Amino acid sequence: MSLSRALVLLAAAAVLSCGTGDTVQRPYDNNDLQLVTSYTAKDFCSCMFVMQMSEEYCRRWTAASPAVATLSVDYKERSVQTAAALLWGEKARFVSERDGCVLE
Repeated sequence: MSLSRALVLLAAAAVLSCGTGDTVQRPYDNNDLQLVTSYTAKDFCSCMFVMQMSEEYCRRWTAASPAVATLSVDYKERSVQTAAALLWGEKARFVSERDGCVLE
């Protein structure tokens, strides 16, 4: 092995061995059901009111597996409400063509 290759390997090993020494991982702060309801509400709202696709198409486009979230569409308010496990839910509403849908 050449001297330059040995130095490169030694430098790489030194960099990889450096660390904070903290091996405890931070717990994931968000609940998966909250993420599913938020994602579904915003994407379904965008599909319906920004992309102007059919409700049937948007239901297929935003389907999650397993299907843990339910949703309802309010055409008058141009909004979508989702719920999961009776405890988590989210609402997204159409703001404008430029801004699309936002979570409330």
